Amino acid sequence: MGTFVVKETANGIMFNLKAGNGEVIATSEVYSSKDACLNGIESVKKNAALANIEDQTVEGFESLKNPKFEVYLDKRGEYRFRLIATNGQIISVGESYKAKAGCLNGIESIKKNAPEAEVKEVE
Repeated sequence: MGTFVVKETANGIMFNLKAGNGEVIATSEVYSSKDACLNGIESVKKNAALANIEDQTVEGFESLKNPKFEVYLDKRGEYRFRLIATNGQIISVGESYKAKAGCLNGIESIKKNAPEAEVKEVE
């Protein structure tokens, strides 16, 4: 089972979603308050299960309705994804992957882990 790890940063508070093996599979933006961060976690839990995958690396891709995972190529030519909530806000992002298959596996891991993940705060 996954875990949302909430932690303070120099600029605010954020979360990482970790898979059962401890690997970070998604990261949030930095929020200004703990409540905003916890709302972000609830949004990921709710939207991840409903989101389809919009593969922007394919020419002529179909633009999907939110919520969705957007798969795209970063400046280094590596695959990345971001989870977009129903309201169009980016609520989490993944790391970069050299292969599209790894990126898609990351998305599947979020869909599997996020809905039931516990929330843990680190000091």
